[in-house]
Amino acid sequence: MAEKEDDGRMGKEVATIYYGPTGRNGWDCLQRVTFLRLDEADRMFCPEFEADITRTIQNTWQDRHIRQGSGSDLPQGGEFVPFPVTRRTNSYSIMMEEDMENGRSYQERPRTFSTVRSKSSIPLVFRLLMRINPRALIILSLLVFSGVLYVGASTSPIVVFVFCICTLSLFFSLYLAKWVLTKDEGPPEMSEISDAIRDGAEGFFRTQYGTISKMACILAFVILGIYLFRTTTPQQEASGLGRATSAYITVASFLLGALCSGIAGFVGMWVSVRANVRVSSAARRSAREALQIAVRAGGFSAIVVVCMAVFGVAILYSTFYVWLGVDSPGSMKVTDLPLLLVGYGFGASFVALFAQLGGGIYTKAADVGADLVGKVEQGIPEDDPRNPAVIADLVGDNVGDCAARGADLFESIAAEIISAMILGGTMAQRCKIEGKSLLLPSNILVNKNTGHNSQVVAHILDMLNPSGFILFPLVVHSFDLVVSSVGILSIRGTRDSSLISPIEDPMAIMQKGYSVTIMLAVLTFGVSTRWLLYTEQAPSAWLNFALCGLVGIITAYAFVWISKYYTDYKHEPVRLLALSSSTGHGTNIIAGVSLGMESTALPVLVISVAIISAYWLGQTSGLVDESGNPTGGLFGTAVATMGMLSTAGYVLTMDMFGPIADNAGGIVEMSQQPESVREITDVLDAVGNTTKATTKGFAIGSAALASFLLFSAYMDEVASFAQLPFKEVDIAVPEIFVGGLLGSMLIFLFSAWACSAVGKTAQEVVNEVRRQFIERPGIMDYKEKPDYGRCVAIVASASLREMIRPGALAIISPMAVGVIFRILGHSTGQPLLGAKVVASMLMFATVAGILMALFLNTAGGAWDNAKKYIETGALGGKGSESHKAAVTGDTVGDPFKDTAGPSLHVLIKMLATITLVMAPIFL
Repeated sequence: MAEKEDDGRMGKEVATIYYGPTGRNGWDCLQRVTFLRLDEADRMFCPEFEADITRTIQNTWQDRHIRQGSGSDLPQGGEFVPFPVTRRTNSYSIMMEEDMENGRSYQERPRTFSTVRSKSSIPLVFRLLMRINPRALIILSLLVFSGVLYVGASTSPIVVFVFCICTLSLFFSLYLAKWVLTKDEGPPEMSEISDAIRDGAEGFFRTQYGTISKMACILAFVILGIYLFRTTTPQQEASGLGRATSAYITVASFLLGALCSGIAGFVGMWVSVRANVRVSSAARRSAREALQIAVRAGGFSAIVVVCMAVFGVAILYSTFYVWLGVDSPGSMKVTDLPLLLVGYGFGASFVALFAQLGGGIYTKAADVGADLVGKVEQGIPEDDPRNPAVIADLVGDNVGDCAARGADLFESIAAEIISAMILGGTMAQRCKIEGKSLLLPSNILVNKNTGHNSQVVAHILDMLNPSGFILFPLVVHSFDLVVSSVGILSIRGTRDSSLISPIEDPMAIMQKGYSVTIMLAVLTFGVSTRWLLYTEQAPSAWLNFALCGLVGIITAYAFVWISKYYTDYKHEPVRLLALSSSTGHGTNIIAGVSLGMESTALPVLVISVAIISAYWLGQTSGLVDESGNPTGGLFGTAVATMGMLSTAGYVLTMDMFGPIADNAGGIVEMSQQPESVREITDVLDAVGNTTKATTKGFAIGSAALASFLLFSAYMDEVASFAQLPFKEVDIAVPEIFVGGLLGSMLIFLFSAWACSAVGKTAQEVVNEVRRQFIERPGIMDYKEKPDYGRCVAIVASASLREMIRPGALAIISPMAVGVIFRILGHSTGQPLLGAKVVASMLMFATVAGILMALFLNTAGGAWDNAKKYIETGALGGKGSESHKAAVTGDTVGDPFKDTAGPSLHVLIKMLATITLVMAPIFL
């Protein structure tokens, strides 16, 4: 049975034929094969053509290939459309080995993109859950949730509140996922390309995270050995927390942090590879509908990542609180409990670093290889199906920008929550805000059963319990889930059929949602500070801390605005960069480097003002220690960091929007959609480049504040272990100055190795693409298919190989420096030399890393959008000499903004967490 239908594209028709095998039960598998035709003049739809199709089916039925989402034999476009496209029915599809050319079949056309997925890429935990009966799974979920609530109720009502908000947010994320997945996938040629991207991304994800998990297990054994033989603090000895218990707690926290970080990466990748084709399909109908789908897909990942970070820390805190009997006589105090969570942040940082390195090398090596040969040498458009590296490029957007960014933001949130909890506990301890073990007046204790005095007891206990200061970061992020959800829902789509141009600037729409989120965050932050940070010792302290949060929120907005100014082609810096392309490749590179360097000034000034303002507000809050000295300065900075992160869910949504829009544009280009559709996806892609740059600026700012907090926590931990004062680091001491030099050198060497890894891998891709164009001249005429699978294999293996060296450098360097100078210090009578040198190394690495990351991210984003600006028709448009120079600049900026720059965010915080975990070996 054959039929003819219109697929909605200009000048193209679809011939569809239904067929299936006749078995014992008759037609048990109905299949559909769709043949694309240029127009009726090229191949008339007639009975003879139908007979040719039927004959081809009969001849190839026995040799058919049954697959499940492999993405092989992608559709081609242009003057000839010789390759058939299949639409799966009942989860199966049948590939035709013979293609149709001029109504006749021809043989020996290679299957160039073989199945990447050899086994399920879904994590084992999820596969096991999927096998459970749904009712049993619901009952099991209720039991687990009841157990979690019981543990939370045994800890604090604040923890119960956090659990409830996180649970509701998870249900909201499921709603977003369901809403996105119900959208149309578009014509069959789009779904075929999407299948190939999904299989490549999931296959690489499985291999990459398998490698990372093995390294994590090895490091867990190293941590266990160190903690089993390390010294313990007097507080731990007094509470009965021995070496073995401390070791097992730290290792368990590390492994849980690594696992959650991996799941966060998987969630980011899983939604992006399914959303991009739906965005492409929506762009055929309405720009705003495509924007809404991309935002909600990114919102799903963002909500899940924030939920997991908050849930993980809250569950660990509650479990340790109940298991160790915290605040009971003779046990650990609640103010010391946050230090046990450091392993969780280290595990998250470890996975995020390698995920960002591997994914960044993958995506940018493929992108550089595709651009250098495809755009510059062959003169074909970006994402053209004739380019053998195009599938690897599209796969890279998912594993580098979505999976890696999910792990990155998870690590950022987890590390900053833990550092703020540590400082909150330290400040409460210094101010003598003790807990339930505090001795109350005897008359109150005797008459506590009377109604009035019972309320007095409850009020005093609530007033003197430091839990509010410790759990404050968890509550802030719980409200973050609420306000970010409102911001995501504020972006609505339309079914307008106009394909000419977007109704409204997508960036303006997203900024409106961000403004809504910020206004709600200001309100909820004020409520949180009054609820948790009010104390009778300093009645106005909560107001000072609320102002600290406002400083953080303003800082976040300033970072977003500054990054947008330097990377959006609507503003002068990027337009001047594009103008420099008109005089050649060299001037483009010079202008891009100078723009990146200039872009470091404003963010540093904003960070400086934020740190000083927050510290001063904390110092003047009225909280003092036993000697009457103000103690709220560092905690004020921690509160400002929480304020900056109070909209992290929406910021991560904007970040995830970028690669989804980028992939949507690639699918539209490869499936040869009308130019009007490509114009919409190009606008969304340009906005995505800007949002990715702004969120990277946001991540750097938060990393700077968090590193300052973690540095202070490190000094407190060293003083606690050594029982010696450790309040300053004197860089006039030669050894300590050398430690600072080594920290700065580490940043430059790490960045060099990361960029070098992209360059080496890109060279392999360039050589492979050139070889295919030479050996298969029919590729340019759509008569031969490129070998996409070969480029995918090259990039995947090279990225996994190249990520080891810079990752190992980041982990081993602080440990080696600390141990070497510890030995030197003991031999020269300087007991804390190792710890001081590591502190200096951490301090200088943080400063150099912030500046380097700002330079790399902004320069790379500006180069990319300068190219996009020229592609809109400015300065000669596509194919002009200015465009070629801009492509060169974009190629240089690719490893800057998507490999080395984002990896530095993780490196800065990982250096801080690894020094916290490994502090005992430096003494």
